[in-house]
Amino acid sequence: MESKSEAEAFFPEIVSMIDKLAKKNIIHANKASNLKSKLSKHVASL
Repeated sequence: MESKSEAEAFFPEIVSMIDKLAKKNIIHANKASNLKSKLSKHVASL
């Protein structure tokens, strides 16, 4: 992602995907939380 507006547009979709993976036990709930946190920090820094 290069632009902040582009990243903010995709952010909810990606968070939803991460939540679905955690719900299906593909990734651990804490791992999902860490990924979402890192992603939100990255989007905020753009």
